[in-house]
Amino acid sequence: MEIRNFCIISHINHGKSTLADRFLELTGAVSSRKMRPQFLDMMDLEREKGITIKMQPVRMEYDSKYILNLVDTPGHVDFSYEVSRSLAAVEGAILLVDAAQGIEAQTLANLELAREQNLVIIPVINKIDLPQANVKQTVDEIAKLLGIKDEEIIKISAKNGTNVEQVLKAVIKKIPGPDIKKEESFRALIFDSTYDSYKGVIAYVRIVDGEVEKTDKIKLLAAKTSADIKELGFFTPEFSAQNKLSAGEIGYIATGIKEPEKVKVGDTIMMSNTKGQMLNVKPLSGYKEPKPMVYASLYPENPDNFDLLKEALSKLKLNDPSLVFEPETKESLGRGLRCGFLGTLHAEIVSERIRREFGLDLIISSPSVVYKVDNQFVYSAGDWPKTGCDKSEEPWVELEIITPARYMGKIIELLKNLRGIYIKTDYISSDRAVLVYEVPLREIIVNLYDNIKGASQGYASMNYKFWGYREVNLVKMDILVAGEKEPAFSKIVPEEKAFAEGKVLVKKLKETLPAQQFSVALQAVIGGKIIARETLKARRKDVTGYLYGGDYSRKRKLLEKQKKGKKKLKEKGKVRIPSKVFLEVFKT
Repeated sequence: MEIRNFCIISHINHGKSTLADRFLELTGAVSSRKMRPQFLDMMDLEREKGITIKMQPVRMEYDSKYILNLVDTPGHVDFSYEVSRSLAAVEGAILLVDAAQGIEAQTLANLELAREQNLVIIPVINKIDLPQANVKQTVDEIAKLLGIKDEEIIKISAKNGTNVEQVLKAVIKKIPGPDIKKEESFRALIFDSTYDSYKGVIAYVRIVDGEVEKTDKIKLLAAKTSADIKELGFFTPEFSAQNKLSAGEIGYIATGIKEPEKVKVGDTIMMSNTKGQMLNVKPLSGYKEPKPMVYASLYPENPDNFDLLKEALSKLKLNDPSLVFEPETKESLGRGLRCGFLGTLHAEIVSERIRREFGLDLIISSPSVVYKVDNQFVYSAGDWPKTGCDKSEEPWVELEIITPARYMGKIIELLKNLRGIYIKTDYISSDRAVLVYEVPLREIIVNLYDNIKGASQGYASMNYKFWGYREVNLVKMDILVAGEKEPAFSKIVPEEKAFAEGKVLVKKLKETLPAQQFSVALQAVIGGKIIARETLKARRKDVTGYLYGGDYSRKRKLLEKQKKGKKKLKEKGKVRIPSKVFLEVFKT
């Protein structure tokens, strides 16, 4: 049987998972009894949010002649590393575009990734059944973008199944089969992995050369780790055990390795030296290491759960290699981990998965970016040099926003407040424009995506990529609670925004911190200078409640006694901040 390896790429919510459902039905890969919408979205979190978070491979057979290996990919910018890894395992890609939305920002970004891998692109327009579908304009946009004729674009409705079989036939006709070299020494590329408590690390692999049988002993080239195969097989999309995997195929190998850090995405699997001399095998070209864009600290609500949190992140990193983390300690929170993410949605998904899959409640710091201070990377306010700094820089990105022309005014007005630099405007059609700006990354991670969607009634989309560092006047802002510095609330901010951010922070702290027996001063401070202040009033007991009648001096005497007691409390007392206060403040 001939093999075709392909994936589906598009912007978020353009119908990738629905098209994958139709493929599964057409090929009979999943029985109608088991079929459900978004079948390849395996996590409950994916179904709730209506987005694909993890790539998911599946093997299908068509017309008794073809093996079709599909990799369903995410569409959100925060999961672009998932897309880049899946592209390296296939020979072609279906470029899916919503007829009602047209080409969007992540469509262009994913197309660029596919072109870098020299993949065959099959253009498909989806949702032609919608009343608001503008098929002609979308055809013109795609034809202009790819430099092809209008008739080469397939028009479908994945929901109704219209013309879906045409897409499968185009995959067979246009995407070349893999270059199969069964006689070569066995080599396989790890493009993803997961953890099983019985089978150890399960590596998702593309077999590049040779064959592997379940009785073989393998070696991970970069990790220099040998292992006995516990199981191997295909994705149907559940694990389907087989006796052998051959060149050109996509499948999985259960390694039995129980240390997650030993199995890395991009590593090459080869035969071990059980059959004689060590084979001289060249490693396959792996993947570029992803660069975290946003950092946040994760602390367990129960400090005794630190080791469980570390183990949970190690297992998550297996099927999310873009996640990076290292230990850190804060006096008020105990031991935690500073984590690097590709974006704020990525951070939200990871923290939610830890809560659901491992049963851990977390305290999460507000997301921040990595700064350069005197040519040293500063990941959080705790790394700020004690002697001050001579030169500080912040990361900038190139921001692309695709919007209908009628919303351009609102979008431009929104971007004026971002300290950004306008670069250019391109038109992909008479009614749709691409706005290009250079913007500080710090401005991107604070609700910009939601604001753009709001300003354009959901029609605009955005994508960004790292540009470099630019000089900016940064300061470290500390928060004092009853005169005591609280390191967990310290932030690095541009000097011109320090007053506004300090005011918001102390106000939020006043709203969330429980009242104490004495009044508490909440202050935002920069280098010893107070820039914002709020006062949390003391909890007051009515010490005169039991009195009745008599001279007022009796009441005054009791009130004065209470006042002196509160003064002593203030001098000696310490404010304990509950974990839920950190959570509320970090959401600000």
